[in-house]
Order: sequence, then structure tokens, then C-alpha cells
Amino acid sequence: MTDFAIRYGEHVTRARRDGRPVVALESTIISHGLPHPDNLRVAREIEQTVRDNGAVPATIGMIGGDLVVGLDDDQVRHLALAEDVAKLSVRDLAVAAARRADGATTVAATSAVAAAAEIGVFATGGLGGVHREASVTFDESADLVTLARTPIVVVCAGVKSILDVGATLERLETLGVAVAGYRTRRFPGFFVTDGGFDIDWELDSPEQVADVIRARADQAIGAGALILANPLPTDEQLDPALHDRTLREGLALLARDGITGKAVTPFLLAHFHETTEGQSLAVNVRIILRNAALAARIAVASTATPATLGFSVPA
Repeated sequence: MTDFAIRYGEHVTRARRDGRPVVALESTIISHGLPHPDNLRVAREIEQTVRDNGAVPATIGMIGGDLVVGLDDDQVRHLALAEDVAKLSVRDLAVAAARRADGATTVAATSAVAAAAEIGVFATGGLGGVHREASVTFDESADLVTLARTPIVVVCAGVKSILDVGATLERLETLGVAVAGYRTRRFPGFFVTDGGFDIDWELDSPEQVADVIRARADQAIGAGALILANPLPTDEQLDPALHDRTLREGLALLARDGITGKAVTPFLLAHFHETTEGQSLAVNVRIILRNAALAARIAVASTATPATLGFSVPA
């Protein structure tokens, strides 16, 4: 018999035993989101940022079929350098494990695995969402439906601006996923500070987010995520005119080459990197490091409340 249960890194096992705050981190940014050698450097910087802000990083990924919460440095390096690393959403986890695959977890898979591990806070760059022309292609990220049933706080810079931001916000509302801005009521657009849409709620401190976590656990009503949208300061965003021009060109290339599905986001991010001469990469790194720092502070604040690991997870 083969045991496919979740494995825990030693540092995460110690943190769980000691009741220390833990922040979940995705691995798709390592294998698919950033070019080498930046991917390995940034992965290490993200983990160190979590530590510097008082929490324990738990990067989630799959190594040879083992689903690991808390990859060690050798495992992170493996995903950064290996070829044929699968991009794993929730539906892929069991199949990839049976095939003994190496895999990097998406926002959806990372959220689901983190919640199963009773980790209540997750830092990422930007969410997936409704793709442009979805009325024709029905192309929508699994992030949305997963977050509708996953009790976790996701700290992000909004929805990736390469998607249909307005339609994504509508879908999140329909699915019952709470959305709040961190010190803002404007939804960020990933590379740009303002994505063009208002949101209903604003939270102003890690302690206030921890209160939301505790309130939802105490109420035991609903099992969806809280999307905490953390915008870049305007002086750190990608130039909006450059962003809009690069996006138009990238969308035209997608249509010309017939690129769809999971290939869309890596293609457009690579296009942004090339066309902006690395400016988008620098912005992307600033986004994830800021979100990792905020997520760690939220995890620390949550540990000081009775709901120590975030939302309650049904047995």
C-alpha cells in the first residue's frame, strides 16, 4: 500500500506543534511564474520575508508524488530547476500523486491544501479569474470556485490584470467569496494600483483581519475565503500606459497563436517581462514580498486570538 497523505516539512511540523503562526505559499510562482534564476532567488526571499515578520513559511508543492506542506530549500530548488513540473490545480492533485509527478500548486490547490492543513492565511501575487472572451470560451480559473468553499484568507494584489477584472468580481460575489481592500476601497489590478472597480469593505490592520477570521469561525456560517486585496503604492506600480499597451499587444498575440487555458497566464507574464524590459518582473516581486509580509503579520495577529490557525476546518 502507498500512503498519499499530506507530508509536512520539519519546520512546519514544529510550528504546528508549538502553535506558531504559519503562512501558506504557492509554488507555481517558482516553476511557472518567474524566469530562472529569478524564480529561486525570489522564492527564498518570499520565505525570508515571512520569517522576518514573525511567521513560519509553508511553501506547498509536490515532489515525486508526495504532496508537501513546507518544502525545504532543496525541494524548492528542485521545482525551480526541474523540467516538466506540472501545474497542479485541485483536480490534478490525486492523479499527479499516483503518477509520482513533480508539481507546483496554483492558488486553488495551495488554498485547498493549506485549509486541509489548518493554515488560515495564504500569500500570493494575484488571483486567477474570468478570462477575457469567457462568454465564448467559458474559460474561468478554478481559483474562484475553490475559494468559494475554502476557509482561508488570501492576501493578493487583486486579480491579474490580464483577466476580466470586472467579471471576476461579479463571479466572486455570486460564489459568496468575501472581498476586502487593505486600506482601500478600490480593487487593485495586480501590476497597477487601481484595477478600476470599487469594493464594499476596507480593513485597516492585521488585527482587524484577525477579527474577521475569529468572527467567521465563531459564527460558523459559510465556508468561503476572504480575499484581502493589497494594492501597490502608486509610486511602485508599473506605468499604467506601458501596462495597457503591453496588455493589448499580448492579447493580440494570444489570439493570433491560439493560446488558451493554462498556457495563457505564463505566456502573458513572459510577454510583459520581455516587452517591459524586466520592469514587470520587478513589480511582480514587489507585489509578492509585500503580500508575504502582510500575510505574516495577519498570521501573528491571528495566533493571539482563540482561532489560532484561522477559520475552523470541518472534520
